[in-house]
Amino acid sequence: MDFSLTDDQRALQAWAHEFAEREIRPVAAKYDATGEFPWPVVRKAAEAGLYGIDIYLQHQADPTGLTLPIVMEEIFWGCAGIGLAIFGTGLPLAALAGNGTPDQLLAFGPGMFGTVDEPKVAAFGVSEPHAGSDVRSLTTRAVLHGDEWVLNGTKVWITNGSVADTYVIVATVDQSLGHRGQASFIVTSEDAGIRSGKKEDKLGVRASDTAEVILDDCRIPVDRVLGGMDRLNRKLEKARAGEGSRGSAALRTFETTRPFVAVMAVGVARAALEFATGYAKQREAFGSAIIDHQAIGFMLADMAVEVETARLITHKAAWLAASGNEFRLAEGSMSKLHAGRSVRHVTERAVQVLGGYGFVKDFPVEKWYRDAKIFEIFEGTEQMQQKVVARAVGAAF
Repeated sequence: MDFSLTDDQRALQAWAHEFAEREIRPVAAKYDATGEFPWPVVRKAAEAGLYGIDIYLQHQADPTGLTLPIVMEEIFWGCAGIGLAIFGTGLPLAALAGNGTPDQLLAFGPGMFGTVDEPKVAAFGVSEPHAGSDVRSLTTRAVLHGDEWVLNGTKVWITNGSVADTYVIVATVDQSLGHRGQASFIVTSEDAGIRSGKKEDKLGVRASDTAEVILDDCRIPVDRVLGGMDRLNRKLEKARAGEGSRGSAALRTFETTRPFVAVMAVGVARAALEFATGYAKQREAFGSAIIDHQAIGFMLADMAVEVETARLITHKAAWLAASGNEFRLAEGSMSKLHAGRSVRHVTERAVQVLGGYGFVKDFPVEKWYRDAKIFEIFEGTEQMQQKVVARAVGAAF
């Protein structure tokens, strides 16, 4: 077992860190204040090779599974909201790659990112006003009319919802089959009947676009169902016969991306730890730097433990996925559960180390504190991760 990075991985890490330091950190506060989508930064990321389908292909070819985690930790060290703007397209791409045909991946994968000169983003639409993690309760419907699918429903909390050009939408085809009667569909912003609704004014990750997506008699060609009609028909036949998978394709997509959400949290937590440590070395009280006072030193020690353990479990989950090993203990969900808790604790302690200065916008720790909460909520809440892990533990022991 070797925990060291290769020379290529260290170079990749340095490259991503330099980009975050040069292009993201200086504008993070601006986009946090305005809530605007950071198109100029996304464009610079595309020019640098950090935004586009190629980096995902590079990750797929990495047997360690660490290409994306290494890059994402550095980008989210720069800013969580801008990081989500850059990597938010990874979720719909994962849904397309995991459930689509090779022709669909070739036709729509590159278009999710656009070009260097004109970058685009994509969105994954699952959650609804009364159905988040409970995908069995989805009310969005897809009805086949001749050679077209007609979609109706409202999706909420959609990352890139108001700025995407390509959407992967999960909808119910046969309500009587529950989640086994669902399918995913490729919708573009040029299709009639799709529009964005309310854009959310959020506590944190404010540079990331989060909005409603409304489908009102949205018509798309029949071949836009992920996996094709033959695969869908076979799936429905098995479900009606009481056979087939018990799991949801949407939830399986989330399970594969949870280690990436976890490493996002690691990046934010590390940023808070580094800043709080630097402050504690410079700030003096009672005649010495506050880091020399046990109360502060112990807080920083606990914060460092949280960051290191979160990174280790996240890297293990990424390696398990890349090497084809089973998530025996739901390590994907476990990594998100632990990292989400860690970033909340570390950023809260960073505010405490800075005292009053941690509570004002002159210093970035209050932003990191606000950003941290999302990691216990999106792509499955803390409680949903506990449920998944508990089920895996019960089956393993």
